[in-house]
Amino acid sequence: MPFVPAQDVGQCVVGSLGPLTVPSAATSSAVLASIGTWLEHFHGPAAYVVCGLLVFGEASVLLGFVIPGETAALVGGALASFGHANLELMVVVVVGCAIAGDSVGYEVGKLIGPWLLERRPLRGHPGIRRGEDLLARYGGPAVFLGRWVALARALVPGLSGMSGMRYRTFLFFNAVGGVVWGTTYVMIGYGAGTSYGAVARTAGIYSLVILALVVMGVVAYVLVRRRRSQRRWGAGGPDDEGGDPRGT
Repeated sequence: MPFVPAQDVGQCVVGSLGPLTVPSAATSSAVLASIGTWLEHFHGPAAYVVCGLLVFGEASVLLGFVIPGETAALVGGALASFGHANLELMVVVVVGCAIAGDSVGYEVGKLIGPWLLERRPLRGHPGIRRGEDLLARYGGPAVFLGRWVALARALVPGLSGMSGMRYRTFLFFNAVGGVVWGTTYVMIGYGAGTSYGAVARTAGIYSLVILALVVMGVVAYVLVRRRRSQRRWGAGGPDDEGGDPRGT
């Protein structure tokens, strides 16, 4: 397998995320070309290691503030569709790392959570209050619900440990959420990669350009939805509509 410098890998991953705005056609085309070229040389054990570490680090070391874990899950699924990784093993890696990473985040919050809240980027972050409110209202199910919001995935595990939630309660909802979330996003990435491969085999460059435009539109829609979700999370999340509080 060709050696891929860590700097190039980081630039490609960050470039694939882009700003949370609608990208220009030129920028998106350059990003897609860069990612496609990189993925052609990225396979085997390195695929499992990088995707797994990104998912694991989201809550355990708060990597989710920089790179959402679903990006790694989507890339893992795409790699499997290109034949660069085994689909079943990629699902197992993503799911296992998601559960393990959140468990580490729970223990970190339990042990040094108050200290961390006084450090950047957590100090005064509005998401902290939203996470505490979510846990107070829904208890254990908040761990499952938080799995589907990028910023919540990074914060809820640690806040659960700080709140005194029993670990077996946390582990149950963490495991259920990890299985459903990890499988879903890997399969979405796999489906997207398979569709791209099918078009590449049966159509010409013009069809690929049309597909790229469609993909850009989908990406833009997802990014806008994510930005709106993060805004609600920081200033009045979706749980403001009401509901009875539940314990852990």
